[in-house]
Amino acid sequence: MNNTLLNTLKAAREGLAERLDSMTLPAEIPHGDMPGDKVLITESHVAKAKTILPVLVDKMIAALENKPLQRCVISVCGGSGVGKSETASLLGWYLGQLGAKSYILSGDNYPHRIPEYNDAERLRVFRDFGLKGLVASGLHTAEISETLHELMEADKDADPALCGEYSWLSVYQAAGRRGLKGYLGTPNEIDFDRVNGIIAQFQAGAEHIALKRMGRRPSELWTETVDFSATSVLIIEWTHSNNDNLAGVDLPVLLNSTPAETMAHRRERNRDGKVDSPFTTMVLEIEQGLLASQAHKAAVILSKSGELLSYADYQALMANA
Repeated sequence: MNNTLLNTLKAAREGLAERLDSMTLPAEIPHGDMPGDKVLITESHVAKAKTILPVLVDKMIAALENKPLQRCVISVCGGSGVGKSETASLLGWYLGQLGAKSYILSGDNYPHRIPEYNDAERLRVFRDFGLKGLVASGLHTAEISETLHELMEADKDADPALCGEYSWLSVYQAAGRRGLKGYLGTPNEIDFDRVNGIIAQFQAGAEHIALKRMGRRPSELWTETVDFSATSVLIIEWTHSNNDNLAGVDLPVLLNSTPAETMAHRRERNRDGKVDSPFTTMVLEIEQGLLASQAHKAAVILSKSGELLSYADYQALMANA
């Protein structure tokens, strides 16, 4: 491709903000390849994409200076409800308008299990490790076992508010959390090798790559060969797209949200006013910690309110959250 992407981006850099403002966004644009996935783009998402893109283009130019094959892999990561799918879709569309054709890959196709089974495995891991913790601490009795079973049936065994009533529950929850941390965002949960293979093929100039598709039923599992011959940018939208187990990403973009912002969004999204279960809250907390531990690698960090952050800014924001 001999500098095609590099030259395209250099030409696009001049007056980029004004060019973006002059573009008319169509009603529908290409989005991630997760079957059944839908995106609902708002003015907030558009504003964030326009804030990210000029910085991203500069960083893409720097990254491409010594890449003979002129392909770039961008990732868009962040917590629940932060707008990964929408922002990635917009970045891909805008880059396409600038002459850099993009493909948006959804990392949600690459867990080992369909969502229902993965949710069940997460809960199994938490409870199995919790029980082991009780046994190891000498706290497992027939009475406690019966009470714990009742809490499990009510989906309350991960509720920290009950630890005051059941002193042994804190031991159970701490052990279960440790087990869950060893599962979430690790190769136990996700087929990182498969994603890494796709990235490696793309970076090596492959013109056709077989991509996984996964629905919500066991029978909804297949591959689709995608034509990448004219594609120069691969955008991976995924909670785990800045994960230490992922290799070959050139420029990670972190869409940040504090724990309070994430919780507020999820409350707003639940029309019946219900908050997340204690177990779901625990999962989100662990994922937030994982994102924080990897944030130093991000090439671009954007706050929930749409402000560009340095890593030092990010650290200060999260320390005060």
